Amino acid sequence: MSTTARTRASGATRLPVLGRNGVMTPELREPEYRDLCTDCGVSRSSDPHRCGSVCQFIRPRYAELEAQVHGRTRDRSRPDELHFGPFLQMARARLTPPLEGAQWTGITTRLAERLLEEGRVDAVLATASHEDDRWRPRPVLVTEASGMAACRGMKMGYSPLLALLDDAREMGFTRLAVVGIPCQIHALRAMEKELGLDALYVLGTPCSDNTTTENFHAFLNRLSERPDEITYLEFRADYHVEIRFKEGQVRQIPFLQLPLSDLPDNFFPMTCKSCVDYVNVLSDLTVGYMGGDGDQWILVRNERGQEMLELLGDEIELEAPMSKGRRKGPVKGFMKAVQRSADGLPLRKTPQWARPIVARLMPLLGPRGTEFARARLEMKAVEAIIQLRRHHPRRVKRMVPPHVWELANPYGLQPEAKEEPR
Repeated sequence: MSTTARTRASGATRLPVLGRNGVMTPELREPEYRDLCTDCGVSRSSDPHRCGSVCQFIRPRYAELEAQVHGRTRDRSRPDELHFGPFLQMARARLTPPLEGAQWTGITTRLAERLLEEGRVDAVLATASHEDDRWRPRPVLVTEASGMAACRGMKMGYSPLLALLDDAREMGFTRLAVVGIPCQIHALRAMEKELGLDALYVLGTPCSDNTTTENFHAFLNRLSERPDEITYLEFRADYHVEIRFKEGQVRQIPFLQLPLSDLPDNFFPMTCKSCVDYVNVLSDLTVGYMGGDGDQWILVRNERGQEMLELLGDEIELEAPMSKGRRKGPVKGFMKAVQRSADGLPLRKTPQWARPIVARLMPLLGPRGTEFARARLEMKAVEAIIQLRRHHPRRVKRMVPPHVWELANPYGLQPEAKEEPR
């Protein structure tokens, strides 16, 4: 049976219809959900059994895939590689002028546009918003640069992006770019050799915590009496959440005043609580905000990432990242909160009278720039260990790699004999 016939017989996907501006939305098969599944799309593909060999929550292969993608693993003697993985260049960045409607200045969108404009790729696998709900993710294949405008902005929920690899193959696309989050990119890299592509460009965005679109709408309802009018939401490095409304109003909410302690225990899935790849180490180029201190933050990880960055030319402004404050105190405080949550205890809230005071002090005294990014990485490390020990103790040995134990060690977390990484 041919590959095309086998794909169709499995009920995976059917050839998509070319949409406006080269944006195609394939019809997806039902997922085969597994324990600790983020619905990256592999279980919806023509070979869902690959989950067992490519999923970071079933068979994590961090060091092996770092060497495969970057030609080496993280070098602990180089500043920040223990935290952020292999990279050639780190920079604070902004696109000039910014793209209208972008989450920040639009670097990720513009990079994908340039790859299509220059003919480096046949298509980009990315995530747009659903037609009926701007917050709901919709995986798409984009073949024209103008189509990337549909992918701007934040979405919240699960995007089975990798299911579209079947469609790309059936359409004869052999040069692809993929814009994805860490769990998607880990699976992509684990499958890369069998995809038979002539070129693959991987643009990664950092990811901390995801939830369902329905849960996110419940969160918006807690933030505003006009949740349906919110068009933009961003967690910023200055310890505020920025929300924008249809009529142009902007509101900034200090982290301490967010209703996070009121959220149900299952608001964030265990996959996110146990993920140890916040910064998308297996991408060619990581574009986020954590180390940008108000701007965007770029990690050029290899030569292909450098090739992509050079496509922007004078459109992008780069400068050395800054670092301020100390991360130890905030990480220790976070660790105590995670431990209480994992033990089923209620979170301790800052007294109402003290919240405005602490909210003013956090941007002044808290970690900023790359120190903020290091703090988030260490927070994710201690969270993963605590949550796995509490809920999936047998998986600690397999899911917590050596570099994560190194990040958690200053906070008194060390592997027991049965938890020593393989």
